[in-house]
Amino acid sequence: MDIQKLKLFTALASAGHFGRAARACYVSPSTISRNLKQLEEELGAELVLRDNRSVALTEQGQQFLQFARETLQQWETFQESLLTGSQQLRGQLSIYCSVTASYSFLYDILTEFRTRHPGINIKLHTGDPAQAIDRVTSGFEDIAIAARPDRLPAGLDFKPIARSPLVFIAPLQKNTPGQWYRQPIIVSEEGLARERFNRWCKQQDLTPNIYAEVKGNEAIVSMVSLGFGVGLVPLIVLENSPLRDKVQRIADQPDLGPFETGICVLEKRLKSPIVSALWQEIADKAP
Repeated sequence: MDIQKLKLFTALASAGHFGRAARACYVSPSTISRNLKQLEEELGAELVLRDNRSVALTEQGQQFLQFARETLQQWETFQESLLTGSQQLRGQLSIYCSVTASYSFLYDILTEFRTRHPGINIKLHTGDPAQAIDRVTSGFEDIAIAARPDRLPAGLDFKPIARSPLVFIAPLQKNTPGQWYRQPIIVSEEGLARERFNRWCKQQDLTPNIYAEVKGNEAIVSMVSLGFGVGLVPLIVLENSPLRDKVQRIADQPDLGPFETGICVLEKRLKSPIVSALWQEIADKAP
């Protein structure tokens, strides 16, 4: 199996578009198309459904994507293991986190690590924190900063780094009525905060007036500051928001349970010297 073909295929699956995948891999779209055709001929199966604008994986394509990711991870781990006897680790480390986490935690995590391991390139992706664990378990990322779910997926290791309560916030310029939960509410589409909110509503026998479902907690603070309704966010997001002075915390906050933020990694990825090096750095700093 040609490793380069696997890399091009996983890039195409991630981008969902020949042009975007080609730009990410610094090749032409025709190169990706040619390699995909060769893969399909070797496997005797159609991996991708194509049209002029996007691509979608077939059922066989989804199965092959899992194989490709695992194979690439094993290949990278083997390559890295050959370098463990050298003076310096070299390679790439992929990290996923929210925008808030990127400036709240990454500096402390990576400062000494980059000094000790200058040969390791950091590939950082930011996005919705609700997707962090899925991106690690699916093989998209090596490590992610994520909220600890009520039940960790099998094979996932988690190290806590901070705890932050979930808080309801309202626009600063408006008086919030006693029954604020009857107001339009802005919540995350998915993730721990949404699960805790749904559980609380069920316990209180409430049918919430959901105004908007948002990806990313930072956007919730923005919408609340504009007066669209009441929002639910982790306190750490509110404290780090440039709009924190435009909103107010609701009085008599209900307790939705702890919101624990930490670093997560697949246990099998700890066989990688590069991943293991960062993991040990985090462990050394753990309280």
